[in-house]
Amino acid sequence: MNKHELIEGITASQLKDEFPEFSVGDTLDVHVRIIEGDKERIQVYQGVLIAQKGRGVNRTITVRRIVANEGVERIFPLHSPRLANIEVVRRGDARRAKLYFLRDRVGKSRRLRDQRRGLKHV
Repeated sequence: MNKHELIEGITASQLKDEFPEFSVGDTLDVHVRIIEGDKERIQVYQGVLIAQKGRGVNRTITVRRIVANEGVERIFPLHSPRLANIEVVRRGDARRAKLYFLRDRVGKSRRLRDQRRGLKHV
């Protein structure tokens, strides 16, 4: 057993598995726990998934949304206790793994087309 297998075995108990299947191009509702003083609430962050990175405990997703005509991107560690839930709002059809080209787009060209009927989701 090498070091990587040992580390993955130890961190396997910390992985969350209640998230739905999603891929790059999908519009997601990410429910984030916000702690303000002694109060805790859940805030929903809705945006397009433009990148996935890492594996295991280190897996992160980058979600982009537009607020007041300004693009805002947040990187969420998937297995963080601050992440309450993820919902898939809309499936988008993307042909590449990273959608960084959406940063330069404005208006209707920013939208991705829906996943076509009959296309299997991987």
